[in-house]
Amino acid sequence: MTDTSSRAPIAFLDLRPQRARIEAALRARLDKILESCQFVLGPDVVELEARLAAFCGARHCVAVSSGTDALQIALMADNIGRGDAVFIPAFTYTATAEVATVLGATPVFVDIEPATFQIDIANLRARIIEVRDAGKLRPRAIMGVDLFGQPADWPAINALATEFGLVTIDDAAQSFGASLHGKMLGGMAHATATSFFPSKPLGAYGDGGALFTDDDARAALFRSLRSHGEGAQRYEVLRTGMNGRLDTIQAAVLLCKLDVFADDLAARAAIADLYDRRLAGAVQIPARVPNSTSAWAIYSILLPDQPTRDRLAAALRADGVPSAIYYPKPLHHQPAYAALHDGAALPVSETIGGRILALPLYPDLPHADAERICDAVLANL
Repeated sequence: MTDTSSRAPIAFLDLRPQRARIEAALRARLDKILESCQFVLGPDVVELEARLAAFCGARHCVAVSSGTDALQIALMADNIGRGDAVFIPAFTYTATAEVATVLGATPVFVDIEPATFQIDIANLRARIIEVRDAGKLRPRAIMGVDLFGQPADWPAINALATEFGLVTIDDAAQSFGASLHGKMLGGMAHATATSFFPSKPLGAYGDGGALFTDDDARAALFRSLRSHGEGAQRYEVLRTGMNGRLDTIQAAVLLCKLDVFADDLAARAAIADLYDRRLAGAVQIPARVPNSTSAWAIYSILLPDQPTRDRLAAALRADGVPSAIYYPKPLHHQPAYAALHDGAALPVSETIGGRILALPLYPDLPHADAERICDAVLANL
């Protein structure tokens, strides 16, 4: 085992170096907001929406209060609710299934690919047919997830959606800045939702999110739904909505981070490449989605089994090297959703959680620390 007793622990995520890089610009923006007192949907939000849309090539961007609210608004805009089936990968964060359940719809869980962790297209087709033929639920939407920063197979998902008459929603909470076939994520689905939680590739200093669409009518609905269902006038209430508006201060943070975002994405990719070079052959490194770039929100390796994974995690912790498990249990095994699951076996989702281990990855992670992380992994296998 590597002797690291004299070295400081490594941070899993450290936002302080990035803050130092944007501090002057951020303070200038914050001072203007404090002077104007326009704290919700102020001018910075309008500017942010324009810049985000331009970045990913979408016709419309609607900034909202969180990634979860973005997903819920997308479902609400298509009147998805009781009796409707929403097809969701079983191996992802709870928010994806949570929003469907809150609206009374039923999440139908789909297995994932064992190498890329993205939704399994063959299993997705089979699950859609099962639900359609059973006749208990109406197949309405596919909510694909671009897990860990890599894109799902959107051409294949969209082909299935067209075949079966379904709405597509891209849960890009971890993948803003990624691309597929030379196109940035943001226009692959009828609606794309992303998150600006602080740990995300583009993160605020609190909660935030955004919706992207090329559909003018959907964009108008998104804007209404984020502000209590308002119409053209504030006190004209056209529909039941929610309080999903973005704070102007968070928009200011995101605008400053957008100025360095391209550099941050390149830094993330360089660290992922370093991990690949050092760890390939010793552990299973993340498989790349063909013809894509990743935002590298999370870099997860796979170990042969759970005892091996748990021993490695404990040894790394003793060496001052943090790790994390995304995700220890698939959604259909979670107490909140188990009763909604139809009992279908999803073997990849059911085993990956016992083998997966995420390593630190953020733009300002020193390469010396990344090398030390690799040394510790290799020494403790």
